[in-house]
Amino acid sequence: MTALLFRDDAELKSCEATVIAINERGGIVLDRTVFYATAGGQPGDKGRVIWNGSETVIATTIYDESKNVVHVPAGTGALPPIGATVTAELDWASRNRNMRAHTMMHLLCASVPFPVTGGAIGEDGGRIDFDIPEGQIPDKAELASRINRLITEDHPVSYRWITDQEMAENQHLIRTMSVKPPMGSGSVRLVMIGENGKVDLQPCGGTHAKSTAAIGPVAVAKIENKGRINRRIRLVFA
Repeated sequence: MTALLFRDDAELKSCEATVIAINERGGIVLDRTVFYATAGGQPGDKGRVIWNGSETVIATTIYDESKNVVHVPAGTGALPPIGATVTAELDWASRNRNMRAHTMMHLLCASVPFPVTGGAIGEDGGRIDFDIPEGQIPDKAELASRINRLITEDHPVSYRWITDQEMAENQHLIRTMSVKPPMGSGSVRLVMIGENGKVDLQPCGGTHAKSTAAIGPVAVAKIENKGRINRRIRLVFA
């Protein structure tokens, strides 16, 4: 299994690694990586893999059926040989935008106290779908004001790990109705925004900014009815 360096330090922009496999589609598997693989509504990272003066542009990063992290090449050029030492280097502008957007989604989740039915991060922000009863849909202006206040208050973002057993005993921390935190490895990572998670505390494997101020100002672009139980709230960078 690939060691996921971003779980401990999402600010790492590159790392040295060893190629441990090339799959049948040309995907590159490394022993360690700073690249985040598509999951939980967050897109996979882009960047490049560099070796011996050559490079392979990485279009995205995904998990395969065995949960290996696969760096997907953008084209059909040369690939590093198995066993080669390479440098895995992020497209930092893309990663930084995703970290800011993911942290913004946590603030949205903390500001709308209803179960989450889905979500995704895009180029200009992100959206979350909530199960909100009729008559309790938030006001756009009030919601934007609350989230921007949390951003300007510059709350720190930190992490702590709990055991699978502790996670099982604290189901109230799980906000999503359809996606459950990955369990089975023995531990689950909690994301804490604010001191001891006073702003938001929930299991999450994504990448985040170091503090809420890094997000920058945001706007509530739209609140939509997307079905019987779905109310979609979309935030964008202002």
